[in-house]
Amino acid sequence: MRNISDLIEQYLKQLIQNSSGGAVEIQRSDLAERFSCVPSQINYVISTRFTLEKGYFVESKRGGGGYIRIQRVDLPSLEAVHRHIQQTVGEQIDQTTAEGLIYQLEEARFLSLREANLMRAAVSRDALQLKLPLRDEVRAKLLKSMLVALLAR
Repeated sequence: MRNISDLIEQYLKQLIQNSSGGAVEIQRSDLAERFSCVPSQINYVISTRFTLEKGYFVESKRGGGGYIRIQRVDLPSLEAVHRHIQQTVGEQIDQTTAEGLIYQLEEARFLSLREANLMRAAVSRDALQLKLPLRDEVRAKLLKSMLVALLAR
């Protein structure tokens, strides 16, 4: 059985997918009530699973009429993807950012689940047992090389 965070994430993704503009506005308290959880659980899901690295822009307004707006940021073309990769990766990249980029490309269907899993394994700190900053530099080179090869098809 999936945990509450997974259920909240899937619910929000479904709302975003079914929306006309790829965005949804929610009230944290309403969502917490729907899932019988505390509002901080909603914050956790949004802050960890709806990040810019994963392809989402989150905006919140606090107060009485406050809301949380989650907008899907789509990668429109392969050229834009290559530009995004160059800007995101650079000369070095940490594991969290690398995994976020892989996730975003998988969600946009530029990578298959298998390709994404192989890439995550290759750029993990377990596979790259080097000292920093060398590990982040090697990860960046590996990630760029794999993405260029995969996206050139």
